[in-house]
Amino acid sequence: MSLSTLLERFNEPETLRMAKLGRELRAQGIDVIDLSLGEPDFDTPEHIKEAAILAIRDNWTHYPPVAGYPELREAVCTKLKRDNGLEYSVENIVVSTGAKQSLANAILALVDAGDEVIIPTPYWVTYSELVKIAGGALRFLKTDAAGGFKFTPQQVEEAITEKTKLFLFSSPCNPSGAFYNYDELAALADVFLRHPQVYIISDEIYEYINFTGSHSSIASFAELKNRVIVINGLSKGFAMTGWRLGYMAAEKSIAKACEKIQGQFTSGANSITQRAAIAALTDSLKPTFAMVEEFARRRSKVVEWVNRIPGLKCPEPQGAFYVFPDVSYYFGKSFGDTRIGNASDLCFYLLNHAHVSSVTGDAFGEPACIRFSFANSMAKLEEGWKRIAEALNRLN
Repeated sequence: MSLSTLLERFNEPETLRMAKLGRELRAQGIDVIDLSLGEPDFDTPEHIKEAAILAIRDNWTHYPPVAGYPELREAVCTKLKRDNGLEYSVENIVVSTGAKQSLANAILALVDAGDEVIIPTPYWVTYSELVKIAGGALRFLKTDAAGGFKFTPQQVEEAITEKTKLFLFSSPCNPSGAFYNYDELAALADVFLRHPQVYIISDEIYEYINFTGSHSSIASFAELKNRVIVINGLSKGFAMTGWRLGYMAAEKSIAKACEKIQGQFTSGANSITQRAAIAALTDSLKPTFAMVEEFARRRSKVVEWVNRIPGLKCPEPQGAFYVFPDVSYYFGKSFGDTRIGNASDLCFYLLNHAHVSSVTGDAFGEPACIRFSFANSMAKLEEGWKRIAEALNRLN
């Protein structure tokens, strides 16, 4: 069988692969604690579920518009004004089947073969693979744990070339939890204003899950706004991962281009989810804030447990629900016939010997680290980190 060479350009998401391996061990009766998946362990709030049930009863069961129902796109505009101080009209909004599709639409609409795309490391696993699918040239901007995994305006200035078309980042960041405040974004905006050929994709999917008290968007800077594509969705902030609803806000010609692309892939997002999303975006955020309070409580304990383990170096995450420690201290150590050569080896060691799933930092462009989620119950987290500490102690 001869398959398309497109398949050779990109890799399977490591996050999904590790979750699959964990499920296989569970099927064998092994008690695996999942610290790999990026999914809130909370149920969708009741008022959102009720809106979906009502939508079914009211027969919102036909093909929706490709870019989304006008009422939902208006709700997105309302949300962006309420929470971010951003003024958009319905024509700027495209609703998609998850924020991942919103990202794909934007990258395919902007990037031609050979265009440079700058991505700071560490980054969400899908960023680089979408650029490869589009035929773009990847240019990584290295950050480190000592600097809180945050890039600087000077680094961005030095990375931009005449071939640079796009800068792609997230705040809060998956996997590091790094967060950029208004002043930091203002300094970055000054750099981008000197390079008018560069577009910026700002992935703000973890907007609500931040521990700093406020969220700022780089689209806040008026002179830059038409070159910023804001990506967001309902999965993280509303515990709606399975509902599959993302959206973008962009300059009208970019939004129209993304609508055109989406029209040939999936058409409109799920009609029932769209009606539920209106309730999510316009009704009370009290369940979201309660969820974030619990994530904050877990973060404090997980950071405490991580810091007790010799050799681990881990900045405290400012957002999202992950810790991303540097685990290179354990490279070269062994247990029995198992030798740890890199972060991937250590992930498999923890899966097979501690029965805890995680994701190697290689997938995020940071080979010295491993991502551990704290989107699990406090009891599971405590047991998981106990197992991790014991397994690491056995290495010598």
